[in-house]
Amino acid sequence: MSDPAAYIPPAVWTWSKANGGKFADINRPVAGPTHDKELPVGRHPLQLYSLGTPNGVKVTVMLEELLALGHEGAQYDAWLIRIGEGAQFSSGFVAANPNSKIPALVDRSGPQPVRVFESGAILLHLAEKFGAFLPQGGAARAECLSWLFWQMGSAPFLGGGFGHFYAYAPSKIEYAIDRYAMEVKRQLDVLDRHLANAHYMAGDEYTIADMAIWPWYGTLVKGQLYGAGEFLQVQDYRHVLRWTDEIAQRPAARRGRMVNRTWGDAASQLHERHDASDFDARTQDKLAPGA
Repeated sequence: MSDPAAYIPPAVWTWSKANGGKFADINRPVAGPTHDKELPVGRHPLQLYSLGTPNGVKVTVMLEELLALGHEGAQYDAWLIRIGEGAQFSSGFVAANPNSKIPALVDRSGPQPVRVFESGAILLHLAEKFGAFLPQGGAARAECLSWLFWQMGSAPFLGGGFGHFYAYAPSKIEYAIDRYAMEVKRQLDVLDRHLANAHYMAGDEYTIADMAIWPWYGTLVKGQLYGAGEFLQVQDYRHVLRWTDEIAQRPAARRGRMVNRTWGDAASQLHERHDASDFDARTQDKLAPGA
């Protein structure tokens, strides 16, 4: 066990980039833009500024599912925001999301552009706008929204907590990893117990709750997040595995996972999406190097 007495917090905390680890160049204790740059605007009603992380995938899956249902008003441009290079701190992005986190959506379908930030808020905005993937009322709606907000509150333990200390921190801290591993396994058990008696998160109907949870916990139980599958014994969560495998077979989910993706197999990377044909013509395996 790491010695908890090794570090004594000072009376007043000060930021030192030297202690920032892998993300020291983009993390800082203040908000606001670092440089002036406007966001690009495409031809579609919805403009998404994102990256293919789990939070970004939630929204692109939703948009692709809406288009699969025939909602032409859900046509969108997905612009790549390279957060590792600090693109989220441009003046244009900060105007779309003052918290400087992806994803950010600008809905230009009305008389005035409407910004929507936080992935859960974007899912809810789109569900209400198109009347899809959100039960209209009663217990099913309450269940869907409860699980949506469960995910929004739980994912920071998985990403910023477990993922950071297990995979990214400059040193391995046993207490921190144990603390967050315990919480992530508890969350997986919550999901597994629920899905033992429910087909989808809100019952028999596929909803925005599934779209919110799947990119995080579905990826985790498939051993594809932080390389932590064996460490967390993810194979034990068989009901979550059944659920995630079923969603992964949905064509819209498969497309959504490709959008704004910049890692993995080149055929699975569609850095920007501006037309449905881009999935066939503009994945990275079909473009010149560096395009």
